[in-house]
Amino acid sequence: MNVLVVGNGGREHAILLALRKSKRVEKLYCMKGNAGTAEIAENVDVDYMNVEAVKDYVSAHPEIDYYVVAPDDPLAIGLVDELEAMGKRCFGPRKNAAIIEASKAFAKELMKKYKIPTAESETFEDYSKALEYIRKKGAPLVLKADGLALGKGVLICETIEQAEEGLKEIMLDKAFGAAGNKIVIEELMRGLRYTPGEEVSVLAFTDGKTIIPMITSCDHKRSGDGDKGLNTGGMGTFSPCPFWNEKLEKQVLKTIMIPTMKAMNAEGRTFKGCLYFGLMRTDKGMKVVEYNSRFGDPETQVVLPMLKTDLMDIFEAVTEGKLSDIKIEWEEGACVCVVLASGGYPVSYVKGKEITIGETGNAQIVHAGTAVKDGRLVTAGGRVLGVVAKGKDIEEARLKAYSAVENINWENMHYRKDIGVKYREG
Repeated sequence: MNVLVVGNGGREHAILLALRKSKRVEKLYCMKGNAGTAEIAENVDVDYMNVEAVKDYVSAHPEIDYYVVAPDDPLAIGLVDELEAMGKRCFGPRKNAAIIEASKAFAKELMKKYKIPTAESETFEDYSKALEYIRKKGAPLVLKADGLALGKGVLICETIEQAEEGLKEIMLDKAFGAAGNKIVIEELMRGLRYTPGEEVSVLAFTDGKTIIPMITSCDHKRSGDGDKGLNTGGMGTFSPCPFWNEKLEKQVLKTIMIPTMKAMNAEGRTFKGCLYFGLMRTDKGMKVVEYNSRFGDPETQVVLPMLKTDLMDIFEAVTEGKLSDIKIEWEEGACVCVVLASGGYPVSYVKGKEITIGETGNAQIVHAGTAVKDGRLVTAGGRVLGVVAKGKDIEEARLKAYSAVENINWENMHYRKDIGVKYREG
């Protein structure tokens, strides 16, 4: 089979690396791709948000058998619908199901309607009414821009002043563009041991009839050590989550995952693809923080390297509605990903810095924001590389990853030094 993966970040490189191991995949393509994907796939220089341009390319390349639409934006505008209408087989939800991530307001209303545990919230389109609610409710609060904002449209506000400033930033200053036309204001959930809480990412394969969770992972969202600084798309991950166990998984399947799958079916929005559950362990049990309609980034970078089952087999089972027929197996041990970012990320940063990569041992280098310019590997984004390493446990894996990081460099390179430390004690 010839397979094209849509996207150009670390998630897409990680998916391609997993597909490369399949005995059934002959040739890989990536639209648009990066310097890393170019090493294992044919990069396709087409803007995947330009649906007509994508359709023209697809029409001209009948040799491509299967499409994986990986990022949130093309899913939200219905790229899967367009490809399916052309008779193409795809992995990824249709537009009416991808709304579970594309609109936080939709997701919150879905959870309220079907009694899926989550934080209490209200949704506003009017700035003055939202401001009135904040002053009445009091802090702490979480403000979420309704639409897609590259994983950055969430503000945790410990004081009324922070909440008022955040509301202005989202709704009036349009810090996240049109994503902030509507806002969700919710209670700040507290975890059992940490503030604001203990979060775990659980990605799941689903064909709308069966839902199978993958191994768990934990994401470090803040830009600085000790969870300080601004929210980012993710500065690193580790897998598995130490507090996760079989009993908890059964409970989450029963109270959150299966009800979500059934709720989407009941709404006429059957979800087929990878459904991401961002969960928090609270004193009132596991609750949903957010849904994503696709593989997480950088969670994918630590989950897929541990997959033993052929990823192409799973993708096809989802497409054909036969997920219940497949047994999905995982390696023992742990995996850690340290994200190397451009200095200044997630605000402003300079692209085009030359990257030098020395000896990295057994670590796998996953490219996110890279390009080749005049024969040199250079930075081309905020998150540039993911350094991924496996080990018998999280500690061994993180030591291997950080050992490799020491041999990678570019001007103003920034990374966290505490990935995997937060949950050492489990």
